[in-house]
Amino acid sequence: MIINSLKDESIDKRSPIPMYYQIMRQLLEKIQGGEFAVDSTLPPERELAETYKVSRMTVRQAIIELVNEGILVRRKGIGTFVAPPKLEQALSRLTSFTEDMAQRGMKAGAKVISFDEIVPESAIRKTLALETGDKAYECVRLRLADDVPMALETTTLPVSLCPGLTRQDLENQSLYRLLAERWGVRLDYATQSIEPACASPHEASLLHVAQGMPLLLMHRITYNQDGRAIEHVKSLYRGDRYKFIIELHQKSSL
Repeated sequence: MIINSLKDESIDKRSPIPMYYQIMRQLLEKIQGGEFAVDSTLPPERELAETYKVSRMTVRQAIIELVNEGILVRRKGIGTFVAPPKLEQALSRLTSFTEDMAQRGMKAGAKVISFDEIVPESAIRKTLALETGDKAYECVRLRLADDVPMALETTTLPVSLCPGLTRQDLENQSLYRLLAERWGVRLDYATQSIEPACASPHEASLLHVAQGMPLLLMHRITYNQDGRAIEHVKSLYRGDRYKFIIELHQKSSL
């Protein structure tokens, strides 16, 4: 049990380092070291306070910090648990969600929330170089990893690019592979932006997170080998399950 592995732990109350921070670091080290398994229950605040000989408020502050960092997760009416590690996604390669999950040995899935032919808003129409009145497919999908909701994705594609695309086509297969195999569309590069967002009630319900939960909002524009923009994607990733890794290189020594 977690509480047994903490029985010999203590903090230095004379240290200039805040007590809550010392507790947080000790808990974090045990989680990262594998002593506390994923989904194991954290002891109640009262027990932790007795173990560390501090107030429950101090313990609560340490727990809040770990919850905010996605290390712990609170389940209403049940308790506080060790969260699964965040998925790391490198931004140096153009890959699909399906490919990303396969590389991690996870089963990728998709639930189509909506699929429509629309006349896109002016900004997206301009991005995709569509004429006034040109139609596009708009597909909203909930992306799953091992059946756990990870992201909410809205994809817009010109109908002329992939005529005959159906809702069923997008249920559980890679869109990029489908575009290549059925319509001969080869992707070359993409531009992406990432910014913080908060989950709306609708988004929270689909992603199985609390309303207002931090999300990572990503906009991607994908281009083919001719330099034509062929896809606009808006994705909302769970902030507690995802982090993006960017590799930087210096072109020349200073």
